[in-house]
Amino acid sequence: METKEIVDLCKRHTVFSWSAQKNVNPIAADRAEGIYFWDAAGKRYIDFNSQLMCVNAGHNHPKIVAAVKAQADKLCFVFPGMATEPRARLGKLLDEVTPSHITKFFFTNGGAEANEAAIRAARLFTGRHKILSRYRSYHGGTHGAMMLTGEPRRWPNEPGAPGFVKVMDPVPYRYSFGETEEEQTKNNLTYLAEVIDMEGPQSIAAMFIEPVLGTNGILPPPKGYLAGLRALLDQHGILLVCDEVMAGFGRTGKWFSFEHGGIKPDMICMAKGLTGAVLPLGALGISETIASHFEENVFWSGLTYSSHPMGIAAAIAAVEVVRDEGLVDRAAQMQDVMLKHMAELAAKHPSVAHYRATGLFGAMDFRRNSQGDPLSEGYNVTHPAIGKLSAALLDKGLFTMARWSMLYCNPPLTITAEQMGEAFAIIDECLGIIDEAFEG
Repeated sequence: METKEIVDLCKRHTVFSWSAQKNVNPIAADRAEGIYFWDAAGKRYIDFNSQLMCVNAGHNHPKIVAAVKAQADKLCFVFPGMATEPRARLGKLLDEVTPSHITKFFFTNGGAEANEAAIRAARLFTGRHKILSRYRSYHGGTHGAMMLTGEPRRWPNEPGAPGFVKVMDPVPYRYSFGETEEEQTKNNLTYLAEVIDMEGPQSIAAMFIEPVLGTNGILPPPKGYLAGLRALLDQHGILLVCDEVMAGFGRTGKWFSFEHGGIKPDMICMAKGLTGAVLPLGALGISETIASHFEENVFWSGLTYSSHPMGIAAAIAAVEVVRDEGLVDRAAQMQDVMLKHMAELAAKHPSVAHYRATGLFGAMDFRRNSQGDPLSEGYNVTHPAIGKLSAALLDKGLFTMARWSMLYCNPPLTITAEQMGEAFAIIDECLGIIDEAFEG
């Protein structure tokens, strides 16, 4: 098909997510390899967001593709009550790359369902019903996961299921819990302890966090926060669930982002980089203590495609690629390369307010004046210049996400220093659009 026919038919007969359909203007993607993809007209783009922070091993990695083809020739599907060799191998492999106390895994179709399963597991294990999560969080588009979510995509889905309590992040949107990281940690945990007391700790099953905040800021926690949070929750028998859907499998320069805080969560939710996005698959990892509970008690959760052999075959190959090709260490090493480019842009462009990267999990914030006010005036508002910037980047062959006052920088973990330079050169060319909105 020609580009116009592809786009027209997709718009006529399919629904695009998070969009008023008349405003959708999609790229007609045709093929991909490494950090690049091409549209139907043959134009090449640098994928500087790994699509949705999920193509960790690069597009169409030959080892993952070969594994999927081999599995298709042997066994495409059996119902989840059966044991298969791929299921056995992936369970063992995940046991090796996760902390030693995480011993069992429930396989889902994606990250939202992994979070849904974690909600159920937490309630069944503790006998409590309330779930804590943070306002700057995103946990998925299904009903329970959307109630976990704190950010504005939750609003149109309300009223939702009961029992979900939101708390402020250690780095809120409009103000600070303190000038230093130590102050932020201390003051936020003092506030959180009071929320727990007022909600009734005996009623709270778990708290869900993104250890390094994803979509809503790409923000690492302040020093001591993760350890302090773990200790506070332990005082009340509240489980800690780490949503590693976006940050897991090497993205932050560790296998999982909670490792930066030296903590042990009770459950880990995984997806995205789990298969390198070659096929859909999610997983919930549970501690030995929780796993022991479900030896005698029913785990009331199930999916037709749980433990799907094709998705699991992709995951085995993807995890092996991350391990064998040293992509975790590579992400850690490339952090400094990314930060160097960001620093150069900040020195050159007055509109750049802040920048950060944990591994290859990075973002840049823009300001509208020298006082440092965000480019966008108001929460959940995207400045028109951001849309113009996105269009300009696409025109020059760079794809990434931008919202509010922020530009995401999350390339595949296979990116080279030369390719990183190519990407930031394009960003540099286009940042004049944001500089024009800077008021001085």
